[in-house]
Amino acid sequence: MFSDQHEQQQNEWHKDPANWIWGLFYYNKKDSRVFLLKKNPAFGITLNFARPESFLIIITFLAVIIILSKAAVNH
Repeated sequence: MFSDQHEQQQNEWHKDPANWIWGLFYYNKKDSRVFLLKKNPAFGITLNFARPESFLIIITFLAVIIILSKAAVNH
């Protein structure tokens, strides 16, 4: 029962335009999820930019890309 209420609350947050910056970036401090579906689920997932973990994920992803691109150039 709790999970149903929790899921319902998450769905309400997801639909609320106030939680979407420019309609693209999800930002909700009350939502504990880091990953969630985009407004149109067919477009994949997005990050909750109110969570500090989302920035660590972005920095890690960019670091891997930079390291791999430098390794490819030097090879």
